[in-house]
Amino acid sequence: MKHASLDAFARSDRLALAKGPVAVVLAEDQVEVATTLQHHLALGFALVVLLADDGIEVAEELASRVDRVTYDTHIDNAMVAAVNRLIRDAPDIWIHYGYNAEYLFYPFCETRSVREMLAFHTEERRDAMLCYVVDLYADNLDRFPDAVSLEHAHLDRSGYYALSRPDPANHNHPRERQLDFFGGLRWRFEEHVPPPRRKIDRIALFRVKAGLELRPDFTFSEEEYNTFACPWHHNITCTVASFRTAKALRSNAGSKFDIQSFHWHNSTPFQWHSQQLMDLGLMEPGQWF
Repeated sequence: MKHASLDAFARSDRLALAKGPVAVVLAEDQVEVATTLQHHLALGFALVVLLADDGIEVAEELASRVDRVTYDTHIDNAMVAAVNRLIRDAPDIWIHYGYNAEYLFYPFCETRSVREMLAFHTEERRDAMLCYVVDLYADNLDRFPDAVSLEHAHLDRSGYYALSRPDPANHNHPRERQLDFFGGLRWRFEEHVPPPRRKIDRIALFRVKAGLELRPDFTFSEEEYNTFACPWHHNITCTVASFRTAKALRSNAGSKFDIQSFHWHNSTPFQWHSQQLMDLGLMEPGQWF
């Protein structure tokens, strides 16, 4: 189904009829749009929404399974603006948001649907889920100049760390159960990445509530949404396996000619399986079995 604008989509009954969860994919370019949509459909999202301009092509068979919304994806904070617009009209549902060439993983996603997982997470009295954006990159940039290859995807197996998140309203004391996470390509090539964009944490799954607002750093105005766990025990966290940083570093003139390879001694092939991400400590199953 096609929608002429984000306003038209938000005011339609599509979100209400879907009853969630909903995946929102913003296509910045043509790279792996089809595989991104297919991946999220396979996870069991009730509705997959593609935000794209008219230049993005999608095969008819796949297009018939998603809601396509005409949207200017190159405005400042395009994703943040889109999510906040949907929040205003969306009912009490779960929403995941991400970009093309990004793939959501959660513990045991190969055998458990996203609906099952979120039902459990809701029973844990959680309304949001911390996500780590883990950089993927092709192992050979001569062969894959845009750094994107699903068959030859690699990720960093170490080099991730967390720092306490200061609270400006409380004399910069650390916020309770909140951390800033770093690592991957944004850490290794930080000289090419502005400081506000170096974090790899994103609250990528959340439950809509009135008055909620997504901020440009992918945290929410409701501080409990930004916590990694409840006060009593560990909760589920998820991972977005993403080529987005690698694509940007290979397309920006300031970094393209300085980077000959993303491969280093801590690179390892990505197995496209949640168990690998849990084994590397990039995802937490919590009490979820």
